[in-house]
Amino acid sequence: MPLRVLIADDDRDTATMLAMVLRDEGHELHTSLRGDEVLEACRLLRPDVVIVDINMPGMSGYAIARELRERHGTLAPLLIAISGVWTRTSDRMVGTAVGFDHYLLKPCEPKEVVRLIEPLRSGSSESSAA
Repeated sequence: MPLRVLIADDDRDTATMLAMVLRDEGHELHTSLRGDEVLEACRLLRPDVVIVDINMPGMSGYAIARELRERHGTLAPLLIAISGVWTRTSDRMVGTAVGFDHYLLKPCEPKEVVRLIEPLRSGSSESSAA
């Protein structure tokens, strides 16, 4: 089953690379280059997965995750953080606290993202936290 995926990253190269790989896997892809556009995109698109850069213009990835969890609770999309700046263990702990399901460091391996979302595609609720 193809998933609807929103990639939010102000690094166009990262967003394009992830979009290409996930599109090749058969998923429906949407991208946003500004953090302050993500919540509205989520409202309109109702994505299954949201991949968010932590350090975004307009709204941080942490704030996006917190808001999506407050609005949707456990019905929120699968939330995957990606960051090249916030790389300490404490940053990952904050990511988990605000609602991210997974926290990847840049440059992230696209196949790792595929592995993380595969349980949703197959209809399984199992997903190992990163």
